Amino acid sequence: MATSRNKTQPTKVDVESYIARIPDESRRRDCGLLVDLMRKATGCAPKMWGPSIVGFDEYHYRYESGREGESCIVGFSSGSAHISLYLLEGFDSDESKALLSRLGKHKTAKVCLYIKRLADVDLAVLERLVVLSVEGTRLRYPKAKP
Repeated sequence: MATSRNKTQPTKVDVESYIARIPDESRRRDCGLLVDLMRKATGCAPKMWGPSIVGFDEYHYRYESGREGESCIVGFSSGSAHISLYLLEGFDSDESKALLSRLGKHKTAKVCLYIKRLADVDLAVLERLVVLSVEGTRLRYPKAKP
């Protein structure tokens, strides 16, 4: 099966411009700190994926169904109510569960971590969660492309 195009693709939009357009000053500052944290965790520069996801590094996936494509390894998006962090390894491991218990105020979905502001969480714990996700995703999806 040919590689299908995801709805969310890398764009030429400037990450700094995206962050500068966030109306709330403290949210802009938080997003700047997340750029630094995720750049450190991945060793990669940020780029926009679609109109609102700041993503770092990328991987190629192929499902058993034959669907395949590219996506960022980690990323975040600033919404009106919270910041969504995309951590593809999820939160099922014992270490992730232990970290989440110490993180601070947050919510989770399958691979999303939702926080209102960075002041609500322990940044060292958040950084470890991001690093775990990057390491796990890179193990599961090696850089080799078809």
